[in-house]
Amino acid sequence: MNTKLLLTACVAVFCAVLAQACAGGANKAVKLGESSIDEVVAAMTLEEKARLLVGAGMAGAGGDASDGKAPAVGETLSLVPGAAGTTAPIPRLGIPAIVLADGPAGLRIAPRREGDGATYFGTAFPVATLLASTWNCALDEEVGKAIGNEVLEYGVDVLLAPALNIHRHPLCGRNFEYYSEDPLLSGKTAAAVVRGVQGNGVGTSVKHFAANNQETNRMGNDARVSPRALREIYLKGFEIAVKEGEPWTVMSSYNRVNGVYASESRELLTDILRSDWGFDGAVMTDWFGGADVAKQVHAGNDLMMPGRPDQEKAIIDAVKSGALDVKDVDASVRRVLELVVRSPRFKGYKYSNRPDLAAHAKVTRESAAEGMVLLKNDGGALPLAAGVKSVAAFGTTSYDFISGGTGSGDVNEAYTVSLVDGLENAGYTLDAALKARYEEHLRAENEKNKPEAGPMAAFMPKARAAEFVPDRAFLDALAKRADVALVTIGRNSGEFQDRLVAGDFDLAVEEAALVKDVSEAFRRAGKKTVVILNIGGVVETASWKRHPDAILLAWQAGQEGGNSVADVLGGAVSPSGKLPMTFPVRLEDVPSHKNFPLDYAPGAPDLSPQPSQNRPNIDFTDYAEDVFVGYRHYDTHGKEVSYPFGYGLSYAKFDYSEPSLSRDGDGYAVGVTVKNSGAAAGKEVVQLYVGAPPNPARPKPAKELKGFAKTRLLQPGEGERVTIKVAAGDLASFDADAGKWVVDAGGYKFHLASSSRDIRATLTATR
Repeated sequence: MNTKLLLTACVAVFCAVLAQACAGGANKAVKLGESSIDEVVAAMTLEEKARLLVGAGMAGAGGDASDGKAPAVGETLSLVPGAAGTTAPIPRLGIPAIVLADGPAGLRIAPRREGDGATYFGTAFPVATLLASTWNCALDEEVGKAIGNEVLEYGVDVLLAPALNIHRHPLCGRNFEYYSEDPLLSGKTAAAVVRGVQGNGVGTSVKHFAANNQETNRMGNDARVSPRALREIYLKGFEIAVKEGEPWTVMSSYNRVNGVYASESRELLTDILRSDWGFDGAVMTDWFGGADVAKQVHAGNDLMMPGRPDQEKAIIDAVKSGALDVKDVDASVRRVLELVVRSPRFKGYKYSNRPDLAAHAKVTRESAAEGMVLLKNDGGALPLAAGVKSVAAFGTTSYDFISGGTGSGDVNEAYTVSLVDGLENAGYTLDAALKARYEEHLRAENEKNKPEAGPMAAFMPKARAAEFVPDRAFLDALAKRADVALVTIGRNSGEFQDRLVAGDFDLAVEEAALVKDVSEAFRRAGKKTVVILNIGGVVETASWKRHPDAILLAWQAGQEGGNSVADVLGGAVSPSGKLPMTFPVRLEDVPSHKNFPLDYAPGAPDLSPQPSQNRPNIDFTDYAEDVFVGYRHYDTHGKEVSYPFGYGLSYAKFDYSEPSLSRDGDGYAVGVTVKNSGAAAGKEVVQLYVGAPPNPARPKPAKELKGFAKTRLLQPGEGERVTIKVAAGDLASFDADAGKWVVDAGGYKFHLASSSRDIRATLTATR
């Protein structure tokens, strides 16, 4: 053999081996944080990329390893017990797992850990609907800041909240997790919460994107909505939250939107969310959402949660077959890596597991009181007079107060202050005989209504105790010895099932009888009756609201709820909450009523996409009301309501004067002076509604909320000048044919108001 040729061949082989070794060494040296993200992506195998895009699994999700549906249970699931899930780690490249946890009313983690005697309680903050009722974005941001501190100190990286789907119908089971029937109020509130949470250096995931407005068949329902209504109503709040809050992530919803799963819609996740709005974060699925992982990645859904092995394989196979472009995979990988790099866990934060729960309880108490809405107050029934000391507390919920909803919106808090506890803490005396009767009744009801064991038991609402109605003789005796009567009506709901009509939206027969009988007995004795609504969503009020002297909508106020109610009842806090939705006279008056599932009980929840059986309002739902949702419908058509959007009484009285309207760049600045002419201190919410010019190019509501501002606490005789700015683009409607937003020419009416039906001044501007 030619020696020269042999030497040349040996050198070539040696160089090749050396090059391969050097390349391998270079790959080994690539580490996230030390190398650029592009270098990390380039160093990853296809299998590693697929692994990163699929979550690390969910304990107790079922299945077995052979069917491809088993959760990829690994050591990451023990990072923060009770968290919803984690991403997959890739140690070779220095990529750690990060932790994702619920939820909208506070951090949801397990309070107990195996082999650990400590407790890890989260604070139960007021539900989202109550936060929206404050109409106070600065306060909502403070609540978010407190929640975010618990997220950080308990070792969680991303909070799966806030949720801001529209209250399209009062019976949506998760309305308590959402803010309002109005996208502006929803978006502004969500943006404030996002800023507060993320100010701690942790992330949020705004959800559920988009048109997730019912729980019935949520894994398969097709929301059929016009492009205009989608943009103006169901996406607008998300747009505001994304642009003003800059969340780290967005969560795609379970449902289809116009035939396409939201997590598989490139129009939603790439064209609108990223291209139109400029969102640069990661998108994750809701847990087990969507059907085709290749379509999800192509759409721009980066992270499949909680993750299954078959999803990894599907990504790999789709790339190898050419069904999925590796460029789409790389784009998603890059966004997930950017999320990991921002996380406290990647930065090595030494979390304490000891957030300041006492300070957060104070935030809860104060924010809850500010969001409570005084619906009725005849004869100055509230605040309770100084001489009122003895209280007769009726209603099972007075003794078993509801802090928040169920499911992923629940929190494992250390305690809940009941109404009777709050009253006693405030120095009131509870009628002992009545209290004893209710406690005995509740013991029997709780024994009868023990929840069935099972993995979903903690996610479902417990059966409500039947109401106890004392006889007339007992009531008359109570009315003689007690100074005031309080009647609490409670409601609870959560994910998987929408609310019912009978005994839920409508009062149960026993509840209606209790309100009527107690009110009449105490009125005969010359004393007052106050109804407390401890609820997460709208209930019927028109048929019974004439009976009591006062009605306080306390919502589900978190773990300090009883103390917050007592603060309002006693006058330590003047109520300043305003309704974020309309209370209709009848359920049939709701514009979406014919296109919403009623009293549908599917049985055990199913966590897989469902094939369509073409059942109206179950497999598909027509959004026939279009943009005329909530007050946009009632006010446009002059429909009588029980309580209008934006409504809420105060212990103070507010006068509006000196309204002004001026150009502010291409938009407008609207001002008004608010003066407290009452005898008590209070805060007022100034609401700005705008009416479109006559004969618009497309049907428009009579008026739409375009801005709001809440005054500081005004003492009697004190005033404040309020200015609200409106951009020209805020006046636009979406032209589906042209695919753009259009501002009609003509005269616009700017209404300064205390509610959608309490207009204090109207100004006009022409474009």
